[in-house]
Formats: sequence, structure tokens, C-alpha cells
Amino acid sequence: MPFRRRPKSSEASRSTGRLARPTGPAHELDPLLIWSALGLLLLGLVMVYSASIATAEGSRFTGYQQYYFLVRHTVFVGIGIVAGLAAFQLPMTQWQRLAPALFVSGVVLLIVVLIPGLGREVNGAQRWLGFGPINLQPSELMKIFAALYAADYTVRKLDVMGSFRHGFLPMMAVILFVGFLLLREPDFGAFVVITTIAFGVLFLGGVNVRVFALLAVVAVIGFIILIWTSPYRRDRLFGFMDPWQDAFGKGYQLSHALIAFGRGEWFGVGLGASVEKLFYLPEAHTDFLLAVIAEELGLVGVAVVVALFALLVQRAFVIGREAIKLERYFSGLVAQGIGLWFGVQSFINMGVNMGLLPTKGLTLPLMSFGGSGVVANCVALAILLRVDWEVRQLKRGATP
Repeated sequence: MPFRRRPKSSEASRSTGRLARPTGPAHELDPLLIWSALGLLLLGLVMVYSASIATAEGSRFTGYQQYYFLVRHTVFVGIGIVAGLAAFQLPMTQWQRLAPALFVSGVVLLIVVLIPGLGREVNGAQRWLGFGPINLQPSELMKIFAALYAADYTVRKLDVMGSFRHGFLPMMAVILFVGFLLLREPDFGAFVVITTIAFGVLFLGGVNVRVFALLAVVAVIGFIILIWTSPYRRDRLFGFMDPWQDAFGKGYQLSHALIAFGRGEWFGVGLGASVEKLFYLPEAHTDFLLAVIAEELGLVGVAVVVALFALLVQRAFVIGREAIKLERYFSGLVAQGIGLWFGVQSFINMGVNMGLLPTKGLTLPLMSFGGSGVVANCVALAILLRVDWEVRQLKRGATP
């Protein structure tokens, strides 16, 4: 039977169909955000083990088990991923409804942690609530709650954001109260980060520029007063300015961090070969993890970490901007608030490790050892991915 040519109209419809179909599978989530976050989590897992192995083997507290911190950090990452998967299931409309209640619960936890007998004190700071073998650090959760609440507040007050009295002053009063509680712990680093998140979201939401400039001046003066009236903060500042003047006292941590950076040179001394982590550099697996990375992986390793954080923050702001274009103002401000959080906290931690900023008790997000911090970071990433997913669904014409 001879081959019969199909009608031209049928061929045209088939060609149109091929053109209408996407050339490849559509991404449901931002791949750059996922891979940058995953890269930081996995590199952090490796470096926490490398930085903590000597401390774990030589401490009675850990039972002389070299895998002590690695196992715990792996468990924390696992809990964070599970919590993140649960957080991703909640629509952003639900997060917006929950924002005020979550913020109030965070304030309550900050009050509870200051009650003698309930809050646990470590190294002179009362920042943790004990639940058996688990310690909860409310200030880490407060970073998420601050981003959610600031975004919700800005959306509700959009019409009066240009007013100092009605738009800016109520939020300032709330954040100052939170700051008072944080300084009572004391946790100056968390205070700086939470303040930056809250007022950064207000600025992005359209607060009056002159009011924001005035706030910046007042904030600088306030920070100077807080530092000058606190002997231990003042000592940290002077130790930061010249760590070698008292290398065995106030400048001990920073001087050894700088030695680690110097030993690392371009390509490092090799994974696991750090000398500074051998009981010289305190908190090597938490606050000063970047110094161990610099020593073992060199400038190249540090550059990779910086690039991954820069990519993560850039994607957060892009996702936020796309959400705002679609008039999803709450989602967009939350995404950018999370970007501010990761950007500011990583910048401060890196600055401290490199001797550019005074020593603060801030960990490197997604990388440093710490249960509450890792879980909070994973939940924040899940919320950011939820914003991205909903934006992509809207662009495709679907209802998220």
C-alpha cells in the first residue's frame, strides 16, 4: 500500500506542538540555590570533623571519641533537613498568618532563657534552654521569626511606611525590647544580626530614606556606647585592634586564627593537617571554622566558601525580587530578609576570623557545629525554596 502523505494542516499542528513544548524539563526549584546550600552543608560536615577530631580525642567530656562532634553534627544536619522538608510544605500565606505568633513565642523563649535555673550558662553566657541532652538556643530561632515578622509588619503597614510615628517607631520599639533581652544573655552578635534583618526588611519595604539614615547614625552611636560601657566588649575591641600586644590573653583567639591563615598560603597544608586545631585555636569547629579551612585548604578553599555564600545570597535576593514583581510582597521580603541574614552573619564570621572585625560569638551559617543554628539555617532555606517554588508555579499559570 503506497505511503499517503498527511494533510498539511496536521503537519502544521504537529510543528506548532513541538514549538510549544519546552525543550527540556522545567526546573521546579532554583538549582544554583540548592547546589550552593548543599555544597556549604557538605563542606561544613567535612571541616567540622577535621577541626574537632583532636578536641574530641583528648576530652573527657566527649569520652575520648574522635567521631563525637561529627556524629552529633550529622544528626543536627539530618534533623535540619527533616525540619526543612516539613517547613517547605507550608504555603507562604500560612507562614504570614503564623508570623506574629511565632515572633511572640520567640520573645517568650528569650525571656525564659534568662530565668535562673531554666537557662543554661556556658562560658559566662546564658543562651541555652536544656531539654535533656539537647540544648535549644532561642536566639537562632529568633532570626527566622524576625525575618517573618518584619516582612508581615511591612506588608500590613505599606500605606504608612513613610511615617516615622506610624510605620517605623512601633517596629523599632519591638526590636529594641528584643535587643535588651539578647544583651542580657549576653549575645551581642545575635543582636546585630536580628537588628539588621528587621530594619533591612523595613528599608526594602519602603521605609523613609531619611528616617533610615537617622536610624543608621543612632545605631552606630548606640553600638559604640554598648561597647564602651561593657568591659569585656571593650577588651575584645582593643584585642582586635592589636592582637599581638596580648597574644596570650585578649588577643589569643585572633592571633592563632591569623597564624592559621598565614600557614595556609595558597593551597593549604592539606585536609586534616592543621596544627592550630591541636588545642591552640579555641572553638575551632564553631566560631573559627574558617581559620581551619584557611590553614588546610588555603586561599583557594576560603575563596570557594566566599563564592558559595555570595551565590546563595544573590539567589535569595533574585528570588525575592521575582516574588515582588508578582505582587507577592510578603514572600519577596521574607526571601530578601533570609538573604540579609546569611549575608550579614557570614560576613561577620569571616571578618572575625580574618581579623577585620572584633571577636563575636557568631557561627558560620550552614557550616559551623551547632544544633540550633544548623536546624534554623535549614528551615530558613526551606522557606526560601518555598518562595521560589511558588513564584515558578505562578509564572507557569498554576496555583501554588
